[in-house]
Amino acid sequence: MLAEFIGTFALIFVGVSAIAVGGNNPVGVALAHGLTIAVMGSATAAISGGHLNPAVTLAIWSAGRISTAGAIGYWIAQFTGGIAGAAIARYVHGSEAMALVGYGTPALGPTMTAPQAMVMEAILTFFLVFVVFGTTVDRRAPKVGALFIGLTVTLDIFAGGPLTGAAMNPARWLGPAMLGGGFENAWVYLAGPLLGGLVAAGVYKLGLMEREEAQMDIPPAPI
Repeated sequence: MLAEFIGTFALIFVGVSAIAVGGNNPVGVALAHGLTIAVMGSATAAISGGHLNPAVTLAIWSAGRISTAGAIGYWIAQFTGGIAGAAIARYVHGSEAMALVGYGTPALGPTMTAPQAMVMEAILTFFLVFVVFGTTVDRRAPKVGALFIGLTVTLDIFAGGPLTGAAMNPARWLGPAMLGGGFENAWVYLAGPLLGGLVAAGVYKLGLMEREEAQMDIPPAPI
């Protein structure tokens, strides 16, 4: 839980800070989030599996790779880490500067409706969780740490950042939302990532994973 708290804290603190100092520059924001996932996912992999995302934990739980109690503990750590990261970012940058960028809270672009945004978040999270399974959970996966997961976050933000903020992570949305960003379209940033993660886990487990491994109930693989 401590590892998940620290990793998620880093993701939200760095991501929100990049928005605060860079004015939503898409390249900077994408790289800030992707690189943080790559390094903190690798740093926490041997301890917690480096989920750093409630949607990833839900997907891992649905595949039988973490217990219900363990998943609940991870969610508590991830959400509190996200709130703490947003709170410290607001303190460091100041409320006035943070208000100018909506406290770094993912939000819908001017051309997006809420249902469209939910679908976009689900698809982006599908890609993310699919890569998690393909690069870390599957025992046949190359041992590349969290590098390709971080790269997936980066390309997802390039694709969806201007449209939805490309949260792909309920904790990434909730922390800034609670610290001043507001709860508009909350269901988009909860339902979209959770649904996308579950579908990706189901597709990979049922369609791509080796049968004997798919039936195993083992602790979470390093992520």
